[in-house]
Amino acid sequence: MKPEEIIIKPIITEKSNQGLEEGKYTFRVAKKATKVQIAKAVETIFNVKVLNVNTMMCKGKEKRVGANTGRRPDWKKAIVTIDTNPAEVTYLSKGGKEVKLDKKYKDSIDEFMGA
Repeated sequence: MKPEEIIIKPIITEKSNQGLEEGKYTFRVAKKATKVQIAKAVETIFNVKVLNVNTMMCKGKEKRVGANTGRRPDWKKAIVTIDTNPAEVTYLSKGGKEVKLDKKYKDSIDEFMGA
């Protein structure tokens, strides 16, 4: 699956806005997406470092129109925790030479609230 197919849309509620301070972002994701796929999709789309992914299946509500009853579809929600203080990664290569990783990560997702 492509990253654009995995992340459907952000969920913006009072509870999800409280998690923004801790680096927790809530997304509606594809039902068949795994935690690893969700983490990779968020990292590639938003250029952030993902620390943790929690997922849950949400049941669709029953709705009525007159005498007819129906059900909204079930959907999957993911709460993604990102690294709010990304540090440079260094490691030792062959010969004991210290190498720094050039990848720069953001500390927040600016596009989340439509900014």
